[in-house]
Amino acid sequence: MQRLGHIGHALIGPLCMFVIWWWAAEADLVSDKLLPGPIETFGSLGHSLLSGDMLRDAGYTMYRTGYGFVIAMILGVPIGVVLGSSQKLYRSVEFLVDFFRSTPVTAVFPLFLLIFGIGDIAKISVAAFAAWLVILFNVAYGVMNARQTRIMAAKVMGASSGRIFFDVMFFESLTQTFVGLRMGVSIALVVIIVAEMFIGSMDGMGHRIIDAQQIYDLEDMYASILMTGAMGYGFNLFFLGLERWLVHWSGR
Repeated sequence: MQRLGHIGHALIGPLCMFVIWWWAAEADLVSDKLLPGPIETFGSLGHSLLSGDMLRDAGYTMYRTGYGFVIAMILGVPIGVVLGSSQKLYRSVEFLVDFFRSTPVTAVFPLFLLIFGIGDIAKISVAAFAAWLVILFNVAYGVMNARQTRIMAAKVMGASSGRIFFDVMFFESLTQTFVGLRMGVSIALVVIIVAEMFIGSMDGMGHRIIDAQQIYDLEDMYASILMTGAMGYGFNLFFLGLERWLVHWSGR
């Protein structure tokens, strides 16, 4: 019953959005030339999924997002741990990390296009770069802010520097690491979709959205937007579940 209660609470938001959307469309608060009704939109979404067209585009987008994210994670986690373990080392590169993390990703699109061309490599590389900076920052921050009481307790018990680093600081940083992973995969998805819109793509959800907008197929455009939102939400739920499973001691 408690789980059913949680599910019921989680459904309140989507139901409210559906009702407001339906009411706005039925009351002509927004022109149907700009906003189709939710029933028509979800009907288009279901048809596109059953036909396989949208699943194919979603598959390309997820492949590019996953590829870029894995690169960012493989490079970001170990480098973040190393930087976070030494405040002097982190301070020496802090400006570069914050500078590029604050730079809009779209501003570096031309640079990646010049280096890698207009193929998938450019899209994946720029997504990996954007996600890498976020993961690196969060991992380093988590390591630097490991609980000092546990570190001091390990030192009192005679633990070596290596044991303190791996057995205390690393595990203490996992909560913040997962924050970085969730943010990183979301940023990678956003960058990939924007790149698919404007960098010579013939497939993917970004291309599908911009193509539907250009031919004025609003139902498919809104359905594709909903699909991309579901993909992002799914990635977030996956990492939340993984965090609860792996970091079950968080907050204790």
